[in-house]
Amino acid sequence: MSVFGGDPGAPSAWAVERFGQQAGRLAAAVPMQLAKAHATAHAAHLAAGLKKRSPYGVTLAEAVREGLADLARELDESVREVLGYEYAVINDHALFPFKYADKPRPLDRARLPAKASYTRRRMFRAHGPKARPALFDLDDDLTTEEYLQLHEAFEELGASTQLVCLFFTADVESGIHAIYWGQAHLEPDRTFDWLHSEQLPVATQPLE
Repeated sequence: MSVFGGDPGAPSAWAVERFGQQAGRLAAAVPMQLAKAHATAHAAHLAAGLKKRSPYGVTLAEAVREGLADLARELDESVREVLGYEYAVINDHALFPFKYADKPRPLDRARLPAKASYTRRRMFRAHGPKARPALFDLDDDLTTEEYLQLHEAFEELGASTQLVCLFFTADVESGIHAIYWGQAHLEPDRTFDWLHSEQLPVATQPLE
């Protein structure tokens, strides 16, 4: 794993290859969008006044998606809706945000929840990178039809659109701890095989 741009002012070669001329602006803006999303979710948490079942997590997820979609529009890039959720698509690469832990945790510990939706699993299977040759890409509990359906590209995204993971950790008190982006293959045990990953800086998160 590499840290975003050895030069903090320049995007990595990987980012440029995927996002083209938007790479620099995108890499700089993503941490700001996550900081804004945390502020929104933190406000919802305070307004609810609940110690348990706080709306923080749900609000954060939606605010991140909306923020990335707004960012794509600002960059004159695409926003595509899949089953009611908007995804930013930059240079035929769809950003898939996912909070994988509510405390600081290494990226290699990320795991998709057992209750993850069919949509999420299909996004990874159909638009994510293929498994490495040495690894087996087969879910033993799936029928052939189910397996093929999971690998069918979403028409709304387009068959050529590739998934870029935007993974982060956060909690209501501390905010965003760490941000990573890259490309990962979803394994049958719901862990991820990262073909490439980079850490982005965390933006200042002022709260009202």
